[in-house]
Amino acid sequence: MSVQSDKWIIQMAREKDMISPFEDKQVRGDKISFGVSSYGYDARVSDEFKIFTNVNSEIVDPKNFKSSNFITKNSSECIIPPNSFVLARTVEYFKIPNNILVICLGKSTYARCGIIVNVTPLEPGWEGHVTLEFSNTTPLPAKIYANEGVAQFVFIKGNEDPAVSYADRNGKYQGQKGVTLPKI
Repeated sequence: MSVQSDKWIIQMAREKDMISPFEDKQVRGDKISFGVSSYGYDARVSDEFKIFTNVNSEIVDPKNFKSSNFITKNSSECIIPPNSFVLARTVEYFKIPNNILVICLGKSTYARCGIIVNVTPLEPGWEGHVTLEFSNTTPLPAKIYANEGVAQFVFIKGNEDPAVSYADRNGKYQGQKGVTLPKI
C-alpha cells in the first residue's frame, strides 16, 4: 500500500473523473483552502446543513432515525450550537477506483476551533457526495463556511483490487446525492 501524491490525484481526476468539480491546485485567498494538496485533496462543504436539535426530545437512533432530530438549512454559513452536531455534504462528487481506499480527515483550521470532522473511509468502488459529520466540542457556538475547505481526503493505493468492491456488493450509500441520513 502507498499514499498517493498530488500528481497521481490530478491524473486520476482527469482520466477517471474521480473528483467533480475538481481544483488541480490549492485555492486559498480569503477562503479556507481547498483543492489538491501534497498527498490529498481538500474538499469543500456545500450549503446544505442538517443541524441537530432537541426541540422534540427525540432519541438519536441509527436504526430508527427521525428527520425531526434536526432542522435543515441552506446557507452560506452554518452555526453549530455548543456541544452539538451537524450533517452536511461535500461540494465534490467522488468516484473511487477499485484499488483505492480514501480516508477523510478534518482540516486543522477547524480542529483548532473545536470543530471535529468525523474520520470516515471511502471504500474502493464507492461513489457519491460524502456526507460529513461535524461536532462542535466547545461550549460556544461555532461557524462553518459553505463552499470552503473542511476536510482532507487521503488516497491509499492497494497492491491489488479487493475481492469485492463497495459497488460490487451494492453498498447502501452507493451513489448518494445530498446529505444522506443513516440507513440499515
